[in-house]
Amino acid sequence: MEPFVKLNGIVAPLERANVDTDQIIPAVYLKSIERTGFGSVLFAPWRFNGDGSPNSDFVLNVPSYRNARILVAGRNFGCGSSREHAPWALRDYGFLAIIAPSFADIFQKNCFDNGIVPVLLDDEQVAQVMAKAKGNPGYEMTVDLESCRLIDEDGLDIPFKVHSDPATHEFRRYCLLNGLDDIGLTLQHEDKIAAYEARRGL
Repeated sequence: MEPFVKLNGIVAPLERANVDTDQIIPAVYLKSIERTGFGSVLFAPWRFNGDGSPNSDFVLNVPSYRNARILVAGRNFGCGSSREHAPWALRDYGFLAIIAPSFADIFQKNCFDNGIVPVLLDDEQVAQVMAKAKGNPGYEMTVDLESCRLIDEDGLDIPFKVHSDPATHEFRRYCLLNGLDDIGLTLQHEDKIAAYEARRGL
């Protein structure tokens, strides 16, 4: 997993709460266990009309937002099933940070495991970022994980967390900064594992 330190990118506003994983990536597309290839059908129920043509009213089909790397959305983002394909699809499309007032627990964990930063802000701060992104298509901001701040060229400077629990926040921030998923964390103790296996004759 690649380390995440700082990201500057366009912010796409998805003004919806309770966005569930079946809306992020419908079950009909879950035909692979590879982590790539799902970005093209991200948010398919909203992004495409019944005939497969792009829905011009959906935010990601608006030219100014097509290259967005930061998504801002409503409360309880990623609810529903626990499918890891949801963060796979978001990352494959290009999103590396998601701003919301809250996330579903399993989805949040899956974001950490796939190098996506779940940025937690309060409702008023999310509304502020949402308004900027909606009012200025192509609006850019910086997600700085080292300082845990959101910054833009207009003077916006908002501190954020990646988890509401302080200890978990620090642990997950450390993992993201260093590109460590569960396997990477385990391999940090490779010498101890090897010594144990040697003692066991494995």
